Amino acid sequence: MRYGTIRENVLGLEVVLADGRIIKTGGRARKAANGYDLTHLFLGSEGTLGIISKIRLRLHGIPEAVISAVCQFSSLQNAVEAVITTLRVGIPVARIELLDDAQMAACIGYSKLAELAADATLFVEFNGSAPSVDQQSRAFAEIARDHSCSRYAASSDASRRAELWKARHNAYWAAVSQRPGAKGIATDICVPISRLAEAILATKEDIAKSGLQAPIVGHVGDGNFHCCILVDPNDPAELQRAFDLDHRIVARALALGGTCSGEHGIGLGKRQFLSMEHGEGALEVMRTLKAALDPRNILNPGKIFPKGQSSVLRNATANN
Repeated sequence: MRYGTIRENVLGLEVVLADGRIIKTGGRARKAANGYDLTHLFLGSEGTLGIISKIRLRLHGIPEAVISAVCQFSSLQNAVEAVITTLRVGIPVARIELLDDAQMAACIGYSKLAELAADATLFVEFNGSAPSVDQQSRAFAEIARDHSCSRYAASSDASRRAELWKARHNAYWAAVSQRPGAKGIATDICVPISRLAEAILATKEDIAKSGLQAPIVGHVGDGNFHCCILVDPNDPAELQRAFDLDHRIVARALALGGTCSGEHGIGLGKRQFLSMEHGEGALEVMRTLKAALDPRNILNPGKIFPKGQSSVLRNATANN
């Protein structure tokens, strides 16, 4: 959270275009106010506008001190509200991740974390100078107590910190281990921080009504969270229930002013939500850009825009 998403940490690109030209975007300067922002255009294009062959990344110094903490709550709502309060008061958290009770139950068994409870849990990290991280950790602990935290454990020791983060790092594998033979379908929405509690709690209700297992993991400092919906890939009816659940989660995110994809991209499964989120006018501009840079539609054809969907793409393809 402290260092931003990949979008904030890419300074420039080398891109191979559909016609074979190679271009470079961005630079090493911290600021630039000239021309179009091609770097971020290509970053968000899912390979439909060009092939990224080189990336120039921003580097950050290794912090002097790091404190990691695990904070558990008997109530999912209390956990989420502790996150919202932390962000509102401006504590510069480096990482803050949420695992709900179902995900924690899976992680405890998978990663052998007997000292933790199967409760909603926040994994938090503070980076900086030794005095600053100590102050940040203490301030967060006070907020956690105000929201009825049942357990708080913090450490600056590297090996202990690795132990504390084990549950989060193994979350996916822990989730699928709960149902041998099942596959995990990952949802990926992001909402404004002010609507985060509403989105997560309503999603929890949707999961219960669906009858499916779907542990929740959240990069909650960004308002982004995922469900890992466990399904039998050979059961069409169950797969349909899983997709219906995903669609309800996405529809709510859009209604709350959020997005259908915080970090995974559109892929093939979320194309139907693009017009709902951006509007047809913006989509037609995107199609125009696609047709201009890839008139023969050879770069990831069908990704984002189904083939033949757009008159712009159809006409460009016919003319080339």
